[in-house]
Amino acid sequence: MKYTDIEIVRAKGQDTEALLEYLKIVGSETDNLSFGAEGVLLEVEEERKYLDQQTKSLNDIQLLAKANGEIIGTASLIRKKKRMSHRAEFGISVKKAWWGCGVASTLMEYILEFAKSTGVEQINLEVRSDNKRAIALYKKFGFQKLCTFPGFFKIDGELIDFDFMNLEIC
Repeated sequence: MKYTDIEIVRAKGQDTEALLEYLKIVGSETDNLSFGAEGVLLEVEEERKYLDQQTKSLNDIQLLAKANGEIIGTASLIRKKKRMSHRAEFGISVKKAWWGCGVASTLMEYILEFAKSTGVEQINLEVRSDNKRAIALYKKFGFQKLCTFPGFFKIDGELIDFDFMNLEIC
């Protein structure tokens, strides 16, 4: 990808249509996500309401990486409730054309800054066991593998293992 300035912004309701379209694109580019080319199958208004809530949240965040106004990546941190409120679940995706360009690392840095500022003590994630690129990113930021969940996904009849990873922040 030709170098361009990448902007990291908090997702807002006005990003709904572009984000849903982005999710269809990244879903079609890889089998590493929980959805495919169909995207996340949310109604526009349902997603808009979710993004509006995220914008106001002190505990959760949905970030967008943009290049020339186009969404090229997204990352989220969703705080658990009640007895698990010291933990948060992390998710990330980047358009394939931008893999290896530092977008995921930049998103991760913003997420970790948010987590620390809001008192999150642990961040959890799930990653395909054969997704070496993503695992290397997570290890670079200090995540450790907890275990492997056999057959976590089933794509076209094939069972796919996932690793559960954790980062202790405190």
